[in-house]
Amino acid sequence: MTAVIVIIGYFALLVIISRLTAGKADNATFFTANRQSPWYLVAFGMIGASLSGVTFISVPGWVATNSFSYMQMVLGYLAGYAVITFVLLPLYYRLNLVSIYGYLHQRFGFWSYQTGAWFFLLSRMLGSAFRLYIVALVLQLLIFDALGLPFWLAVLTTILLIWLYTFRGGIKTIIYTDTLQTLFMLLALGFTLYFLHGILADGQNPVRYIASHEWSQVFFWDNFGSEPRHFIKQVIGGMFITITMTGLDQDMMQKNLTCKNLADARKNMIWFSLLLVPVNLLFLSLGVYLYDYAAMMNVPAVGDELFAAVVFSEGLPTWIGVVFLLGLVAAAYSSADSALTAMTTSFCVDILGMSKETTKRSLQTRKWVHVGISLSLLFVVVIFKYFVSESVIKEIFTVATFTYGPLLGMYAFGLFTRRKVNDRFVPVAALIAPVISGLLYAFGPKWFGYTFSFELLLINGTLMFAGLLFLSKTNNELPHE
Repeated sequence: MTAVIVIIGYFALLVIISRLTAGKADNATFFTANRQSPWYLVAFGMIGASLSGVTFISVPGWVATNSFSYMQMVLGYLAGYAVITFVLLPLYYRLNLVSIYGYLHQRFGFWSYQTGAWFFLLSRMLGSAFRLYIVALVLQLLIFDALGLPFWLAVLTTILLIWLYTFRGGIKTIIYTDTLQTLFMLLALGFTLYFLHGILADGQNPVRYIASHEWSQVFFWDNFGSEPRHFIKQVIGGMFITITMTGLDQDMMQKNLTCKNLADARKNMIWFSLLLVPVNLLFLSLGVYLYDYAAMMNVPAVGDELFAAVVFSEGLPTWIGVVFLLGLVAAAYSSADSALTAMTTSFCVDILGMSKETTKRSLQTRKWVHVGISLSLLFVVVIFKYFVSESVIKEIFTVATFTYGPLLGMYAFGLFTRRKVNDRFVPVAALIAPVISGLLYAFGPKWFGYTFSFELLLINGTLMFAGLLFLSKTNNELPHE
């Protein structure tokens, strides 16, 4: 009953914020927030959107098998954010884009544009489904199982709650709700760390406690071919995952494009990327405390089940479970709400050709697209219940190496060459590159004695780049500006 009250109260607050921020929202408000968002609110809110419920659950649970190797990817993130800040953002602002895939239309043509938009929709649909899957599992465990209700109803409730506070104001509402949700997530992280440290190592320096732990190793330098945690693989993978999953992703870039100008958007990205480093380190540290407490109290849980199993185990006060629930819901929804809005925006602008100008008909169309995307998300999350077996964060990054690779190759080719391509055959190249990458992922150890990890995203993008090069001609270059 406590969990139900907490969730109802939390979403009542989000709906109130939606009412206050949406006002007389039109399509321009929904798509771009009228480009009036304060950069510091965008930066703070993007922390929650970037981390999501997957980080909240999976990163602490990953510590037992991967130690602190995830910090190597975080270092790669910083390099990726630098590329976004100084290469991609100036391009998007110069072209005054509503959807970032409008660049592909201007650079290559209609089929390239459609390919980019559809690959984003696929990528974000799968990524968002993974994130919502985790929060739906927790809601099922805490509420729906006790009531004898099925998993699909937990998913439907999860998505319906998002739809309720985003359907009017869109991205403008999300800028404010994400700020609140990031705050709840970080408070939950801080309170849980403080409480567990008091039980496990009261009086001891927390930095020393973590640094002396057997799982505190950050850098892995041995066995380049067979070790997926190798430093070079993780840093390169982290860099290109960031460039694609943030810089080439309408979801994350739509928030940046709500800033008043390029200077504000750059300040947002710089501060956001710097804050992510200590926050990720704290989540990994939380994993150490959770596993140590679970071992001490004989709590039988590992991986994605660890956090919830510990905070709801006997002996811990009710308030720590409430804090966890608030943090999880905040983390999950700060990512999922913006994804739902971004997919709606991309489908309306890129697929249907809708402009940000509002007519009665376009407003109705946008609302129906919002409903359709929500129902599609419901279907995919329910399907995941039967296929997801590993750590969800690993699943997300693995899927991203295949779905974001073609986008990486297309943008790299557009930015670093001046050649035209045969636009009609770009969708074919965008299908071939992930297929070859999938074969390398599956048979790499057998064929080459090499285990591919997240660096496969770079290989996938390179294959797409090569495909576009094959489709281009030397005597068919763009005229110099």
